[in-house]
Amino acid sequence: MLISLLIMLFIYAALSKLLTFSDFRQQLYNQNFSHDFAALLTYCLPVAEIVTAGFLSFKRTVLTGLILSAILLVAFTGYISLVMLHYWDRVPCSCGGILSHMSWTAHLIFNWFFLILNLIAIYLHLSERKQQPLLTD
Repeated sequence: MLISLLIMLFIYAALSKLLTFSDFRQQLYNQNFSHDFAALLTYCLPVAEIVTAGFLSFKRTVLTGLILSAILLVAFTGYISLVMLHYWDRVPCSCGGILSHMSWTAHLIFNWFFLILNLIAIYLHLSERKQQPLLTD
């Protein structure tokens, strides 16, 4: 169930970016990042979210997906934390869909919720792997 929630989160995030791609691109170029970094994020973020969801979808690659998911969530949560600490003078939101209607505090809580779910899923996955006997030839 935890992994299914993460898959839905990343598919939703990627689709919201791709379906409103020109808006998403413009919002990234309006960030306090360099234009080169914004260009990189424009294409890499949706791909990373889709790849992460893909890895989460298969038993053989689920741990890789959980690690990628945690990295993305830490990065997003770190960005939101910097926003709330007023690290930048201006902070346009580049979120799409439902998330664009959330306050920064709600964003932070949302991200922490999914990051904690992600960490629980990693713990459960590793615990389950330890309990399974190793198969040898």
